[in-house]
Order: sequence, then C-alpha cells, then structure tokens
Amino acid sequence: MLRPTGQLKRVPQKGALFAFWLLSLFWLPLQAQQCLPFQADEWVELVHVYDGDTVKLKDGRKLRFIGINSPEIGYDGEPSEPLANEARQALIDVLSGNKRLALRYGVERKDRYGRLLAHAFLPDQRSLQQLLLEQGLAASVAVGRNLSNVDCYLAAERRAGKQGIWSLPRFQGLAATALPAGIKGFQVIQGKVVRVGQSRKSYWLNFAGKVAARIDKSDLAVFEGRLELPELQGKTIKLRGWLYRYKGQTQLRVYHPGVIQVLE
Repeated sequence: MLRPTGQLKRVPQKGALFAFWLLSLFWLPLQAQQCLPFQADEWVELVHVYDGDTVKLKDGRKLRFIGINSPEIGYDGEPSEPLANEARQALIDVLSGNKRLALRYGVERKDRYGRLLAHAFLPDQRSLQQLLLEQGLAASVAVGRNLSNVDCYLAAERRAGKQGIWSLPRFQGLAATALPAGIKGFQVIQGKVVRVGQSRKSYWLNFAGKVAARIDKSDLAVFEGRLELPELQGKTIKLRGWLYRYKGQTQLRVYHPGVIQVLE
C-alpha cells in the first residue's frame, strides 16, 4: 500500500466528501473485479497439454480450467480452430520447467464429461487463466455454479484488447439473424432482442431468426442489481456461450450477466 509522506493535513469537510465520492468511482468497479486469491486445495502434476484450457494430470485425471474457453484443437481429421495451436503452445511455454499446479476448486468440481474443474495457479501464485486471457488466447466464460471469478476473468480478457482471438471476425459477434446452418459450440453472437418472455422455469431473450438466450429462473439471484432482463427488450446486445439446437431453435444458456454486453 502506498503511504503519504510528510505531515498529514486536515481536509475540509466538503473536500473530504468530494474525495470520498471520487474514490468511490474507482473503488466500486474494482470491487466487482476482485480476483480469487491464491489457494492450494490440491497440488497436482501435469503430464500432457491437450489445448489451452484442458490438461492431463499424472494420476490420469483430465483437468478443465474454470472460467475460460480456448480455441479447440482438431482431432480425428477435423481442422483446429484458428489460434488453437498458439493457445496450446502458450500454455506449454508458461509451464516450461515446471509441471506442478495449485488447484483452487469452485462449487462444482466436475463437468458433465467427468473432467476435474478448478482455478489453476503456478507455484509463484500467478493465475493460469488470467495469463491466457491477457494474451487473447482464451475467452472468459460463465458456466454452471462456478461463477465466483467471472468479473475478474472478464477484466483480464479486456486487457488483451484486440490481440489474439479478438482480432478474428468470429469473435466480433456473429449476427443472430445470419448464423450459419447447423452452427454449434462456443460462439459470440449479437442482435436485437425482439422479445423478453417467460416460461415456468426460464426467462427468454428472443432474437429474430429463431435464436434465443435462456436464463434459468434458479439463476436470477446472480442478475439482481446488475441487469434487469425485461429492460433488454428492444436493445441490441452481444453475448457468448455454447449454441445448441432444440425444437428447431438455436439456443444459448446464460448463467451470468457479465457475459451480456448492451450495445445500444
């Protein structure tokens, strides 16, 4: 912490109120971006890097890093996504000479594929997720109940600027009205919300072109005080997540308001 030098002087009351107001302008955004501190719930050793967000541990478990998604390496004859090899190599490089990681677990410890989920730290306490995000080699994501570091990772992502994946047209936001047929997987899309609807269990942000984002009502507590869903009707927004087809509609589930950006 920086400390003032010299003799402290009494600040007039009006000046103190102004200083407090000015400090609050900076402090409130910083609070929203506070990062989880280093914590070693378990130390592990790596034996293989699959891609920028998934590795194999010495004991055979697969580890998927919480909060980020990097371009996919192609397997079984499928081409790799742009910058997938660069993301993998960046992870290999940062692990060069060191195969040990400290894992900090979230609420959910495994995904639906049985992979271990964790925030990963190097022995010097640097966050692997933040390192990749700051290089533009991964996108911040919010999935399930592991949401405690979303704002931190989004802030790290913004520090990448236009480098890495953010220089690719795909990550500028695909128009919801012109999505390629059969598109799936992780995407960044944008469009005008033509209707905000409700069903028994969900809120729906409906776009033209049979595209909709779903927010489960069980997740609404995360949105309170940050984003009023009904107010999005008529707004153009950008959001990210995994696209899937259901009953002839392209859908995307949203777990956290941080992945929704209001454009106008």
